[in-house]
Amino acid sequence: MKILLHDNGLHLRFAPLTLTRPVGDLRIGIFTNSERWKHLVQNAEIFYATEAYLQKQFQGCDQPDIVVNAAIIPSSALAKQILELSSDEKLMKGSHWVAYKGDGSNLVESSEEILILENRWELYQKNGLALSNDFEIITKGRKSQGLSITNTLIGDASQLFIEEGATVEASILNVKSGPIYIGKNAEIMEGSVVRGPLAMCESSGLKLATKIYGPTTLGPHCKVGGEVNNVIFQAYSNKGHDGFLGNALIGEWCNLGADTNCSNLKNNYGMVSTYSYESQKEEKTNAQFMGLTMGDHSKCGINTMFNTATVVGVSSNIYGAGFPDKFIKSFQWGGADEMVDFRFNKAIEVANNMMERRGLQLTDGEMSILKHIAEQKIL
Repeated sequence: MKILLHDNGLHLRFAPLTLTRPVGDLRIGIFTNSERWKHLVQNAEIFYATEAYLQKQFQGCDQPDIVVNAAIIPSSALAKQILELSSDEKLMKGSHWVAYKGDGSNLVESSEEILILENRWELYQKNGLALSNDFEIITKGRKSQGLSITNTLIGDASQLFIEEGATVEASILNVKSGPIYIGKNAEIMEGSVVRGPLAMCESSGLKLATKIYGPTTLGPHCKVGGEVNNVIFQAYSNKGHDGFLGNALIGEWCNLGADTNCSNLKNNYGMVSTYSYESQKEEKTNAQFMGLTMGDHSKCGINTMFNTATVVGVSSNIYGAGFPDKFIKSFQWGGADEMVDFRFNKAIEVANNMMERRGLQLTDGEMSILKHIAEQKIL
């Protein structure tokens, strides 16, 4: 079955994360939507309706069987309802379209509750709901690996699932506030304290004595230490040392230097303002807690400090004393004192050097995406 995940014009709404990927490839809970649909529908082929410059890496489809709103996170029940649509039916939930077949000319109202993303910060705000739904999808009918006796488990053991090859030693796991999923070959090192919900995807890791407050997601191959509260790491990113990160969104191939600290609350406890790629200016939000949002391939040096709701674009390198600006464009190099353009060839060299450590290199499609972003000076 060919499923087309449609950005629905929200490409910039979720930037900088979606500067390098479609909306349907954002991670929330345990999965990206593309991964989620492959779990929900046997033999599903996933395609994307997204920005033209992304389509070389993320293939489109002219004749899909179903078109799905990529900003909607499907549960098993909602997926079933979508699959049962008749020819030319469009499934609605209030003013939101959910999915359609054919030309979608016949409107039907969904009876299911839906989880829909309307703003960037809702990725971490709704991560707990998505994680709990995904936990049911991925563990249904399966048995967890056993938990070593060196650990302390607080709560119902059914809310902990450990995949084959994962290791957990001498740690405290509390599942009373949500499930903990530990993926294949993931590791929780000694002395860590975790309060769910937590998703650790394949080969991710918590360093010694890490403190995790859920809902938090570590995408594949992410390594995390220090104190983390309600954060989503997309994949292949590292925060390996002490320092606080809360209510944050971190892209792929990012690295936060030792003792990086990120504010997530204003001193006056008011609603935060943050940069909008749609309006190209800072706008007031309805969120009280908002930390760092960092695009793919960006990094920061040791002892970096970020203000509340700071946004960093793609492939920027932040370092030095003081607080840098709350919005840092893509392909920048510097800190509070000065920002200069990060030369494209040097940025690509840095990206490939990091990826080589995982046996990977930038694909032609990824190179094309980064080149497009570098040429758009407003991003």
